[in-house]
Amino acid sequence: MKKILLVEDDIALSAGLCFELEEEDYLTVAAHSLKKAGQLLETSKFDLLLLDVDLPDGNGFTFYKEIKKRYTVPVMFLTGRKEEEDVLGGYDLGADDYVTKPFSPSILKRKIAVILKRTGQNEKRDQGQYDDGYLRIDFDKMTAQRGTETLLLTPNEYRILKLFVENAGRILTRQVFLERLYDCDENFIDEHTLTVNMTRLRKKIEDTSHKYIQTIYGMGYLFARGEGHEA
Repeated sequence: MKKILLVEDDIALSAGLCFELEEEDYLTVAAHSLKKAGQLLETSKFDLLLLDVDLPDGNGFTFYKEIKKRYTVPVMFLTGRKEEEDVLGGYDLGADDYVTKPFSPSILKRKIAVILKRTGQNEKRDQGQYDDGYLRIDFDKMTAQRGTETLLLTPNEYRILKLFVENAGRILTRQVFLERLYDCDENFIDEHTLTVNMTRLRKKIEDTSHKYIQTIYGMGYLFARGEGHEA
């Protein structure tokens, strides 16, 4: 089931859209502020972001410009801003679509289906690689680069990174890693070995300007694009 985050401060419109989308078997989560949307993105992975531009606590354009550094999520702007400058600005930010209010629910649902189909195909095609311009990983060939430096990673370090990339922006518990990682003799690793692997991997892929692996104390780990955030 595809998961959609709807960021809209009009309560009635938000409730109506959630109903329409759930009728199409989408799992829809509503946020009425950018603060709440940011919190949801930190803990869950979404297949699509439906984002208003004018919100009580900020501007949707600015919000998306910041979050796309950390999360790979398609975005459709839903807004009353119809000026050509705004529409072009939305697309320049990387929007998958830009829909102005009022809109037809039927057309909106068709546009959403098209975006999800396209991004789903791209994910299948790109699932063997990760490239954010600084860190480049080919999981099929088991090669990795940090900037111009070639990295020597162990099989388990590739497995850890693959789990992270597949769940970017989503908290993964230590138990998830313990259940999915194993040594050369096919034995599952223990808590100490996991900690050692994480520490070594951080040293290999990160520097002072690029942090990828965040420890969420009491919960697990989160992988984000390396934009200098605190680990």
